[in-house]
Order: sequence, then C-alpha cells, then structure tokens
Amino acid sequence: MIPLANPKLLSDDFDFQGSLLSWRVSADGKELSQEFIFQDFKSAFEFMTLAARYAEEIDHHPDWSNAWNRVSVRLSTHSMRGLTELDLAMAKAMDQFAKQVRQ
Repeated sequence: MIPLANPKLLSDDFDFQGSLLSWRVSADGKELSQEFIFQDFKSAFEFMTLAARYAEEIDHHPDWSNAWNRVSVRLSTHSMRGLTELDLAMAKAMDQFAKQVRQ
C-alpha cells in the first residue's frame, strides 16, 4: 500500500526516463503528463474507470480530460507542490491499465 498520510517528494535527480518511459515531466519538474490513445470511446472509458478506482483507493486523483478515444492526464501532488510517490504510483498504475485495456 502507498503511504497516504505523508507522501515523500521525489528527489530532484529521480530518473523519470528510466521509470516512466512515455510520461513527460514539466520544465519545473512539478508535473507529469501523458496522452493515452485507445481504439474507441468505450476503451478510453474503461481505462478511466480502472484509473478512477485506483485513485480512490490511494486517495490521489489525476487532472484529466477525455475526448472520444483520448485521455489526457496530468499528475502532481498539489499539497506538496511537486511530484511524490503517489504520482509515481498513479503513473505506473495508469500505464498498466492502458496495457490491460489495449489487449
């Protein structure tokens, strides 16, 4: 389980490229973003449903939008003004959910 009460900020030298291949880090290092593209709306919605359930489980919610088969996601721990273990966990889970939906 992810520590919810006191998430730790990721270090300035965290290897995002090695850990999150398809995610982009903002210039200030305080936000992760990615656009997921699926076959159709139903698949995009299935992905969002899986991600929403996980977000509720760890009490960490993405900023996102959906347009037909696309889901644009931004992650940041606003209360910590940066990226934390929660963002990393959410990004990795979303990558797995996308793979699951695309199978």
